[in-house]
Amino acid sequence: MSQPAHHRAQALMAHLTASSSAVAAHPAAGNGGKQERTLQQHEGGCFDGPHPYTLDPMGVLTPEQRRQYDEQGFLLVRNLVSADEIEKWRQRFVDIANGVVEPTATMLVMRDVAIAKKKEKGEHAITKLQDWQDDEVLFSYTSHPAVAKYVESIIGSDFKSVHTMLINKPPDVGLGSSRHPPHQDLWYFPFRPAHKIVASWTAMQKIDKENGCLFVQPGTHKGDLHLHKYPNDGIVNKAYHGIHSLSEADTAGMLHVEMDVGDTLFFHPLLIHGSGRNLSKRYRKAISCHYASTSCQFIEVTGTMQQDIAREIEEIIKRKGFEGVSFNDVWRMKSRLIQGKEGTL
Repeated sequence: MSQPAHHRAQALMAHLTASSSAVAAHPAAGNGGKQERTLQQHEGGCFDGPHPYTLDPMGVLTPEQRRQYDEQGFLLVRNLVSADEIEKWRQRFVDIANGVVEPTATMLVMRDVAIAKKKEKGEHAITKLQDWQDDEVLFSYTSHPAVAKYVESIIGSDFKSVHTMLINKPPDVGLGSSRHPPHQDLWYFPFRPAHKIVASWTAMQKIDKENGCLFVQPGTHKGDLHLHKYPNDGIVNKAYHGIHSLSEADTAGMLHVEMDVGDTLFFHPLLIHGSGRNLSKRYRKAISCHYASTSCQFIEVTGTMQQDIAREIEEIIKRKGFEGVSFNDVWRMKSRLIQGKEGTL
C-alpha cells in the first residue's frame, strides 16, 4: 500500500472507532415533497453575490464562462489537456486491463453487465476503472494544473477528489447496457452543499452522438434532487441509476455535448445529464473526477430517498472485503486532498 493510501486507511479506521458527525437530513418519502424541499434548501445554498455558483478567486473564468456555469450549470473548455498526457492515462488503463499492473486494493474494476460472465482480460473486457485515488499514475489527472485551476474557480481553493473514474464505454449489444440514464450526481453523494461540488469529465478520444456522448439539460442545477431508480426500459450496469420520472426517450431533446481529445466538461452535481448508447463499433474513453470543497459536511441519509443507494453502495464495498463500513465512510475512503487545507469533509 502506498504511503498516502496507508495514511487514509489509518484515518478511516480511526473514524470507525469514533463517533460520526453528520448534518441531519429531512425524510423525503411519502410527504408530498415538502420535506425534501427543506433538504434542498440545505444542499442548494449558493455563494453570495451576483455569481451564485462560482467563486473564481484567481480570475480564471472569462465573463462569458462564468455566466455560462452560473446560468446553465456546466462549462465546456476545449483542448484543455494534451494528447500526450491522455496517452499516459490510456496506457495505464490498458496495463491494468491486461493484468500487467495490479489494481490497488480500493480500485473497482468493472465489466459491462452484458459481458460480465466472460471473465476475460484485455481492454475490450473492462468498461470502467473506479476509485483509483491510490494509483499515482491515474491520480495525476485529478491535480492536473489546467483542470485544477477551473475546479478552484468554481468551488474555491481548498478541495478534495471524492470520486474518480476512467470510463471505457463498450459498443452496445442491443440491450441498452452501454448507456447511463439521465441522472444527477448528487444522488450518490452524502455531503453538502451542492454548489461546493463539481465534476470534471475529459474526452480521451473523439466523442460524438454515435458512440454515446454526454447529454445535459441546461439550468437543471437550480432545481431539486430527484428520486432515482433503475430504469425499466432495458438493462444498465450496477449502480447506474436514473431519474425515476425520465425515460430514455426524454433525452432526445437534451443538449448533446460532442467533444474532441482533451476537451473537458465541468458541471454541477444537480445538473441532469447522462450518456447515450454506444452505437459505434469502437470503445469510447473518458477520464473523470468529482471534487468537493473541504468545507463540505456529511449528512445523514437514513430516512431520505438516498437511503436505497446508500445500502447498495454499502453492499458493494462489503463484497470488496470492507466489513462494517457505512455509506459516509465509503466516501471518506474515496477522498484525497488535492489542494489547500483539510476541513470538515
